[in-house]
Amino acid sequence: MIGLLALLLAVPVPIGVGPKYHPAPAARAGAGFACSQKEMQRFGVHVELFANRRVVIVPAGIGIAPPHHRDGAYVRAGRCSFPLRTREPTGVVEVAKGARPTLGDLFAVWNQPLSATRLVGFTGSVRAYVGGRTWPGDVRAIPLRRHAEIVLEIGGYVPPHASFTFRKGL
Repeated sequence: MIGLLALLLAVPVPIGVGPKYHPAPAARAGAGFACSQKEMQRFGVHVELFANRRVVIVPAGIGIAPPHHRDGAYVRAGRCSFPLRTREPTGVVEVAKGARPTLGDLFAVWNQPLSATRLVGFTGSVRAYVGGRTWPGDVRAIPLRRHAEIVLEIGGYVPPHASFTFRKGL
């Protein structure tokens, strides 16, 4: 039974087609966070978004002010960066040590809507999971803690991951 469950959870979910599934990055001042050129020690949080049983890309460049210095799909640097940023299109959010941000702060810096009924460009009932377990409260209040696995879904169920393997040093 456990083997069958693991197999079911291993089925890949396709990436959605169209601009709603590929939102642009942004770096907007919000939630009291400032953009700084100072490099900070950071830890990782993994955020996965699903709409209508399709992946919504969390783009590279959130929280990094243009002009972006790219290496393929990765954003290596910009004019400055916020305590919350993404440098790769994998859902890995880099959070400055000492910051105490929430998921709502990330979406504020990204300049994208997040509420119980809105997720990026989609509307409906938003479900949240942290570490594979249902989050019972306000999705905006989910804390971005070191190595957290956060899954948001709207318009259909995708079995949430309970964990993520972070690269060394994050």
